Amino acid sequence: VSAFQLAYTLGQPIMGFFIDTVGLKLSFAICAAIWGLATMGHALTGTWSGLAFMRALMGFSEASAIPAGVKTASTWFPAKERGVATGVFNMGTSLGAMLAPPLIAWCIMFHSWQFAFIVSGSLALLAALFWFFCYKDPKDAKRLSDEERHYIESGQEQHLKTDKKEKTSIKHILSQRNFWGIGIARFLADPAWGTINFWVPIFFVETLHFSLKEIAMFVWLPFLLGDLGCLASGFVAKFFHDRGVSLINSRRITFTIAAVIMMTIGLVSIVENPYIAVLLISIGAFSHQCLSTVAATLGGDLFKKDEVATAVGMAGACAWSGQLIFNLFIGAFVHIIGFAPFFIALAFFDIIGAIALWMLIKVKDEEPQVQLATS
Repeated sequence: VSAFQLAYTLGQPIMGFFIDTVGLKLSFAICAAIWGLATMGHALTGTWSGLAFMRALMGFSEASAIPAGVKTASTWFPAKERGVATGVFNMGTSLGAMLAPPLIAWCIMFHSWQFAFIVSGSLALLAALFWFFCYKDPKDAKRLSDEERHYIESGQEQHLKTDKKEKTSIKHILSQRNFWGIGIARFLADPAWGTINFWVPIFFVETLHFSLKEIAMFVWLPFLLGDLGCLASGFVAKFFHDRGVSLINSRRITFTIAAVIMMTIGLVSIVENPYIAVLLISIGAFSHQCLSTVAATLGGDLFKKDEVATAVGMAGACAWSGQLIFNLFIGAFVHIIGFAPFFIALAFFDIIGAIALWMLIKVKDEEPQVQLATS
């Protein structure tokens, strides 16, 4: 687990830079193929070191997913629809967590644990092939009408169009306060998702005293609400934007609303009814995925086209660093002080993140206006 997390954290800025430098289509196909092969490689290793290597290789290559996804949304959608598109692909993090356990269980029961890695790796390879042969940028998509192409391009920020003479510069991204606004917000937000993924099942057993049957009944619920949060993110921001709020402010308002709702997760530490605790954790998952999608979308709103994946990857490294540190604290102290202090901390982290977004992000006074092509 540590090998995967560390490689995923370090891999995001590297994979983002790789995507911006090589190009979206080829780079993501290569990364997806590598993580598919690495996943299948788990079935062949028989040593701890071999397993750790495969976990690290999978994490490093899989780190391309979010930077590539945000860059795709930034390329294919006008600014006002970018949040909805990002929310749809970001649902995959929750949907995968819901579908993987029964698929893995079926593979193990039907054949073996090695077969589970073979099947999941094969799916990644199929996805890589599908992407490579089917993906095209809007300018190269023959099935896209001139009107549709104009709709996309006219709705994107002109000041973010790339000068091909310029090279992606990590130093330039680090010098921008907009990056640090997103990076700080994501650093504070991601501990919640790490807690839900790694520690909530343990919380169900040790604190709520759930049986295996009850765990199976409820462990998927936070991920379902997380999916809804991904979708809500784009639609809520679009609601404000359609009513005259600037694009970036509509994102920040959505993040702030979700951060306020996220505070309800702090009540998990005081409620006595275990089912209410599950509900509060699920609301927390909804809020987190909502604001997390906003933070990812802002990368496409604030950086030039050939910087998007790099900036999103660097912010992703901030996010996973926060998750790693928080997980270490939980692991070290949960048996001494319990889960309550950690849920209380999660209730306030995103409020601080919202403050960072409002204080650090500065934008140009340029709002893209979507227009229909005229004959």
